[in-house]
Amino acid sequence: MTSPRALRLAGNDGPYRAAREVGEQRIAAIDIGSNSIRQIVADVSLNGAIRVVDEMKSAPRLGAGLGKNNTLGDEPMRLAIDSLVRMATLARQLGAKRIEAVATSAVRDAANGAAFLTRIRQDAGLRVRVLGGEEEALLAFRSALAHFELGHGRAVVMDIGGGSLELAAAADGLVERLVSLPYGALRLTERFLGTSPKARDVRKLRKHIRDDIHRALPLRDWRGADVIGSGGTFTNLAGIFLERQGMRAARSVHGTHIPRVEVEHVLDMLQGMSVEERMAVPGLNAGRADIIVAGLAVAAEVLARVEPRELVASAFGIREGLLLEIARVMPTVADPGEARSRSVREFAERCHFEEPHARFVQRLAMQLFDSIGARLGCVAGDREILSDAAALHDVGYHITYEGHNKHSFHLIMHAELLGMSPSEQVIVAHVARYHRGAPPDKRKHDAYAALEKPIRQRIRRLSAILRVADGFDRGHVGAVDKLKVRWLDRALRITPTMVPKAKSLRLELWGASRKSDLLAKLIGVPVEIVGLDGKVVQASEMNETVE
Repeated sequence: MTSPRALRLAGNDGPYRAAREVGEQRIAAIDIGSNSIRQIVADVSLNGAIRVVDEMKSAPRLGAGLGKNNTLGDEPMRLAIDSLVRMATLARQLGAKRIEAVATSAVRDAANGAAFLTRIRQDAGLRVRVLGGEEEALLAFRSALAHFELGHGRAVVMDIGGGSLELAAAADGLVERLVSLPYGALRLTERFLGTSPKARDVRKLRKHIRDDIHRALPLRDWRGADVIGSGGTFTNLAGIFLERQGMRAARSVHGTHIPRVEVEHVLDMLQGMSVEERMAVPGLNAGRADIIVAGLAVAAEVLARVEPRELVASAFGIREGLLLEIARVMPTVADPGEARSRSVREFAERCHFEEPHARFVQRLAMQLFDSIGARLGCVAGDREILSDAAALHDVGYHITYEGHNKHSFHLIMHAELLGMSPSEQVIVAHVARYHRGAPPDKRKHDAYAALEKPIRQRIRRLSAILRVADGFDRGHVGAVDKLKVRWLDRALRITPTMVPKAKSLRLELWGASRKSDLLAKLIGVPVEIVGLDGKVVQASEMNETVE
């Protein structure tokens, strides 16, 4: 069955104009949480493919004040019902055949929860199912399974809502432990922090929840497991982290890898601020400024228990898991690298890329990288980034040939590429952008100039390699078999061999020589492209006859 990795891809022409394919069923899923209410409307095909056509969100904070008298407040209930009426109306106007609504911690715990559900049924025409804590954890895991590679090793999926913390611990894609604890960001803020928390208040909060988290995750089983965080705490944490890294160009925070120490650093920074000061922090949604510290404190305690090297943020959560449940879609359990390669391939196919040329350039780029990458200063992960950029470098043809490298940049920046972090996606887009035309220039290219220097250096190295690899297939005929690379004191020499059926490498030699200037500048010596006769090719001497 097709994995639901197409979430959020559709709707570019607006929900009312989105064409429905034969056999698709339009459904809606609504998650009524303690802090916010979120709806997703999507088309689900017979084979399980999912296409989002609209979304809606509100933040009535149903859980506000719940700890004092165990009842939902009149004003939050009114705001929630108004939002649900709008959501139900939208779903019906969009032609949803089924609307599934679930409620979580606040409604589950409130003494007047049943009366609230009756009002929803009367005013919005929705029958709401109240989820148990373990059901919440399972939905969060289902969503993570669809969007991350959990087929190998141990993983803990952590979902922090307004009223509760859910943990799903799995091994090789199979759930072994589901936990729900009453440690949501809104609930803990009201109990421990208030509007002007001090460091000692945060320490008291963390001490209060520590023993329960330790019991929930036995150290012998889950130490060192991968940790995925879903919910507003983590999307905001990822936004702050990306801003701190200078990655403002990232389209989505989904898949952001955040070092564990950075979680503590951000927590330390925010707990020393007033709510008003937090509202001005780049990357932090102002509507979450008052409860983000409690959410991060919970996350920090889970991370301290599991001790992973990093946390991965998910932009998908219980709502998406509910949508998959309604659609009866079983996510594909993916091994490391599988979801990313599949996502890149499917995006390229949607752009109708010229696959033989893309794969050929990809192969040559990998040969060059393996020969010179280390001496260029390439770092871990660069090989995979270059491979993806090579596969996608010409997707801009989908718009037009003229300036297609710039079109490739924008298409990649706005693509949904699972298994790829936002920072990696930004680098892939830039490397593809610079496979031809002007080389990277921070004085002329604003998007490139906005990046931090180490990121710019990676882009220059990888685009220099891609330019040469692309030049060796200037005619898109795959005439080059292999590349032999030799480092000399005075030059870097690249000698191609020809595939048996090819007639000539004249165009390919010219193309590679013409596109080697950036690489030569980086290494500080000329790049010599050597022909079959052993002579160094001079592109300038071939312009008259070839171009």
